[in-house]
Amino acid sequence: MEKCPHCSDRKKLRTEEEKKDLLKRLRRAEGQIRGIENMIENDAYCPDILAQVSAVTAALNSFNKELLACHIRSCVTEDIRAGKEESIDELVKLMQKLMK
Repeated sequence: MEKCPHCSDRKKLRTEEEKKDLLKRLRRAEGQIRGIENMIENDAYCPDILAQVSAVTAALNSFNKELLACHIRSCVTEDIRAGKEESIDELVKLMQKLMK
């Protein structure tokens, strides 16, 4: 079976504290999204819904910042120390995607 060119075999072992923090952030955003669904079902006022959408966006941006910082401090740093400078190109592409 041919491997998808967009998938990676690489993995990142995270500490229990890192996992706990990242999952907490995601679950908070998930709860906010459920709240937005309820607002839609209950015919909430559009600006109130938009404010909650903005809060979800901020929560996901916060998640991205934390995960990116972790990635740079560990994966990218380790790769550069090991002479794998292609990680810099990968990081640049990632940053370009995140900054759209």
